[in-house]
Amino acid sequence: MRIGVVGYGSGGRYFHAPFIAAARNCELSGIVARAPETIAAAKADWPNVPIFRSLAAMISAGVCDAVTVTTPPQTRRELVLEAIAAGLHVVADKPFAPDATGAIELDAAAKAKGVVLGVYHNRRYDADMQTLSQLVEAGRLGKIWSVYSRMDLDEPGSLDPGPTGGLLRDLGSHVVDQMLFLLGPVASVDAQMDFIDLPAGLTDASFNITLRHESGAHSHVSASKVNHIAAREFRAYGALGSYVSSTTDVQVQSILAGKRPIDNLAYWGFEPEANWGTLHTYAGAAQIPSAQGRYHDYYESFELAVRTGSPPPVTAEAGSRVLAVLDAARKSAKEGNSVEL
Repeated sequence: MRIGVVGYGSGGRYFHAPFIAAARNCELSGIVARAPETIAAAKADWPNVPIFRSLAAMISAGVCDAVTVTTPPQTRRELVLEAIAAGLHVVADKPFAPDATGAIELDAAAKAKGVVLGVYHNRRYDADMQTLSQLVEAGRLGKIWSVYSRMDLDEPGSLDPGPTGGLLRDLGSHVVDQMLFLLGPVASVDAQMDFIDLPAGLTDASFNITLRHESGAHSHVSASKVNHIAAREFRAYGALGSYVSSTTDVQVQSILAGKRPIDNLAYWGFEPEANWGTLHTYAGAAQIPSAQGRYHDYYESFELAVRTGSPPPVTAEAGSRVLAVLDAARKSAKEGNSVEL
């Protein structure tokens, strides 16, 4: 499947292009970039991939079966609709719509056109998330009571400023999706948010969210980008024990260091042994080897969905449920109460 990347900022450059190139049955077939420095970076990274100034130009060239839209959040809706109208399958970066209502609109447009629309919640494929989900699936924690997820990044400069940006729709999309993936649908949301005043407007810069799941489990997710601390932690409690991990975001670190998964797929995405999590049960404490983190699995699953008619790895419906939780979190933080879904 020939996939074009629309946008070559940090998302397109680090989170999409290398993993499309590494995915079986997928080819990076075009890049849309406009700024001279962005075009130069794309040409340096992928000298044999054509560069286009617009999505329309890439569509006219006929080089794509699908596109990934990874432009700034406020621009994504129109580009997703443009690609759908052209009959292309679409991977939409998060947040893939302005709100849950907008997500349903995009889903309906894709279904009417008969194309596949997927949401890029790639952090389901993080090494730490895969390790925890495998433990849960194997029943080694028993019935899950609660999960605590913390994702702090020391990246003030990467915070999307203004009311259409902010951390909730950025990292919040990922950490909430992980909890829905792990624990199922949410019944109610309680949230607190912190804001900073930037030239582009008031911007949410950290959050704490409690999710009560329909299963009876509860999850607690938090994140920040401006507090000058970097930490990634999971704590999970169940009827048979607990699991604790503190990891390094190994895939992102490898990409930023100039490595690519295609160069060594067998060894890609494992946390070093020093960062393995610990399972605590009646039998004692045991280190749990890292599962492999494989963002390219997302694209392999997306290609399979297009080819066979199976659901994409993250459906638009799943994306809309995440956005519904984020909408409820913002409402909860503003009003100071729990919001039922």
